[in-house]
Amino acid sequence: MSTLVINKKDLRHNIEQIKKFAKKSGKDDLGNPVKIIAVVKGNAYGLGLVEYTKFLIDNGISFFAVSTIEEAITLRKAGIKEDILMLSSTAIKEDIKTLIKNNIIITIGSKEDVEIANEIGKEQNIQIRAHLKIDTGFGRYGFIYNNRDEMVEVLKGITNIKIEGTFSHFSISFFDDKYTKEQFKRFIDVIEVLQMNKINTGMLHICNSSAFLKFPNMHLNAVRIGSAFLGRLSFKNFLGLKKIAHLEAKVTEIKELPKGFNIGYSNIYKTPSKKKIAIIPCGYLDGFNIKNEVDMFRTIDKFRYLINDIKSFFKKQNIYVKIKDINCKVLGRIGAYHIVCDITGKDIKIGDTVIFPINTKFVNSNIRREYR
Repeated sequence: MSTLVINKKDLRHNIEQIKKFAKKSGKDDLGNPVKIIAVVKGNAYGLGLVEYTKFLIDNGISFFAVSTIEEAITLRKAGIKEDILMLSSTAIKEDIKTLIKNNIIITIGSKEDVEIANEIGKEQNIQIRAHLKIDTGFGRYGFIYNNRDEMVEVLKGITNIKIEGTFSHFSISFFDDKYTKEQFKRFIDVIEVLQMNKINTGMLHICNSSAFLKFPNMHLNAVRIGSAFLGRLSFKNFLGLKKIAHLEAKVTEIKELPKGFNIGYSNIYKTPSKKKIAIIPCGYLDGFNIKNEVDMFRTIDKFRYLINDIKSFFKKQNIYVKIKDINCKVLGRIGAYHIVCDITGKDIKIGDTVIFPINTKFVNSNIRREYR
């Protein structure tokens, strides 16, 4: 059995560093400190939605954002009363009603969203809390930034929606500064048009973790932080943020294999000599050695992935884990739930702890999370 271990001390360190950096960027135009919105989507990037959110609350974070209705309801059922923003918009009436019932701040990003939400507000005689989404070049949710006349016309007609915030989302802030600045300009231009037309825009936020660190001038009223809390960044880490989690398992079996013995599926590895091996119950279905999506990277990164895939086809992979702080090579293919490691000549015993480097968001949701 494997366990995802979250280091509370390191996570607390990251939270404090991020809070300090937000405070350092100054106050917004209203004189208020920049608000931190913690993004806890995807089972809180694999850290466990409820426990992670409660940990953030205990460390001074009071505003959260999710991507699905299920995530929002799970937090409410767990007794979390803080503000929760649903980042995705929907024009499905029953979905909007469910969000309202659970006191979730909805996102409106289309004519249909606005009309249906406003209709529900009238039916229930309430002011529905909402954030307005602007699509500045991501191509998903939100009013397209240059359809300003339509936006103004739709928003001027609302009577039962209270716009508490307006936001957009950067598509490549970790790498392409030019396009990020262009998206920011588009967003500010839309805000100016809306405000000129007496449409309240509320709290403004556009920065994700990368932009938060790279562009303090873009912090506006609030920032949305996800991966930075985990210490996972795609560029130089100047805040000293720490990787906060690892996958952990135990050696469950040890044996010796003769020369020329096959290990794992596809017969891609045979022992070149007699080997002492350790078997560990953790594999790719647990999240070990699962890489990030190629489409999230730069062109050069895609090229490197292609080259590495070609190389790995022709030669054996060199993957290591730590057993008692000793680097041990993985032999053969990684299995769904097991790996085999070379421990020849090493003082390793059954029950010794094995540390796996992982990306937490790929860790199987059935694996136990432990905050230490």
